Amino acid sequence: MATIKPFRAVRPVKDKVALVASRSYEEYSEDELQCTLAHNPFSFLHIINPGFKYHKILAGEERFSLVKNRYWEFLEEKTFIKDQKPAFYLYQIKKDQFKTLGIFAATSVTDYDCGKIKKHEETLESRESLFAHYLETVGFNAEPVLITYESTKELEVLLNEQTNALPEYDFTTTDKVNHKLWPVYQADAISKITSIFSQMDALYIADGHHRCASSSLLAKAAKLAGNDTMHHDFFMSYLIPEKEVKIYEFNRMVKDLNGLSKEEFLIRLDTNFRIEQKPNNGNKPKEKHHFSMYLDGEFYLLYLRKQAYTFTDALSRLDTQILYKTILEPVLGIKDLRNDKRISYGYGKHNIIKMKDCIDKGDFKVGFSLVPITMEEIKQIADAGLVMPPKSTYIEPKLRSGLTIYEL
Repeated sequence: MATIKPFRAVRPVKDKVALVASRSYEEYSEDELQCTLAHNPFSFLHIINPGFKYHKILAGEERFSLVKNRYWEFLEEKTFIKDQKPAFYLYQIKKDQFKTLGIFAATSVTDYDCGKIKKHEETLESRESLFAHYLETVGFNAEPVLITYESTKELEVLLNEQTNALPEYDFTTTDKVNHKLWPVYQADAISKITSIFSQMDALYIADGHHRCASSSLLAKAAKLAGNDTMHHDFFMSYLIPEKEVKIYEFNRMVKDLNGLSKEEFLIRLDTNFRIEQKPNNGNKPKEKHHFSMYLDGEFYLLYLRKQAYTFTDALSRLDTQILYKTILEPVLGIKDLRNDKRISYGYGKHNIIKMKDCIDKGDFKVGFSLVPITMEEIKQIADAGLVMPPKSTYIEPKLRSGLTIYEL
């Protein structure tokens, strides 16, 4: 049984929502970030980048305290309002042929702790602790965890009925994405949505593993401190049907061949792969267990020799794990995929061209492109209690910050 509940969101006033909503901080180039901060006083970026006001780069406790101050200022200036009644918030994102409709809701920390909300990535304790301290200091959560569920016809019909009304928000951002939001206040609709989710055996984290872990850590700390509240027992999520999630691959780029010549490297690869040289047109692999490689100005396709590699579980069948176990670790000597400075990652639909450019410039020696992992593979890994290698998936939709805020 999955437990979700409505909450009283803090959110932008209607006439400023398009100015407030921002992309993730990391997605802005430095020039774009500075331009937005300089010319848009309503951007949510002012809250999470409070040092701009003082022309200073802030970190740690000093930054956290000023984030809280900027947030209070947005409330005091009526840029933000707090809903009087708890609600679920239906949020639709549309660009070209891509459209998704999900639900902003408060999701149970207990469900995460006991494994009803399933993960497929490992988290770092240092990041968990840092973000838990951040949440405790600022007192709000503005970054929802992206969680998928297996949709039912009953839920689809119910959500579509709610979107027949005029949306509270309807705006298009400069990246040509249309955003619409409908608060759901009606008690009967809230009850039906809650009931449908209570019948689901599991939910799956698509993006936001550290946010889940940090919320769990914060809830435990609140209990120990005698500050046990219902707000700490939940965290904000965006619940989306798994069929509407788009998954892209992360390419791998390595700075050197671990002391091997090109010829020695190819011979080592021949143990586990049939190697075929391809024209320089950036061909991406088309099937599982096939890899595109760019080396010394040439593209190759690598086909896994299944006689040379043993499948033992869902993780062993994952292409990111296969690449790690057959090339990155034994041949290139990369054991720590998170921290080794010799490896870098790139994502996106057109990243194989960017990968080629980086290697041609001499920043890296070799690059690998993979077939995207599927939602079914993610669920198999999560159900088995296994963990994917880092940077296995780049998942869309990417949500705008500042549309709904969950106060702690």
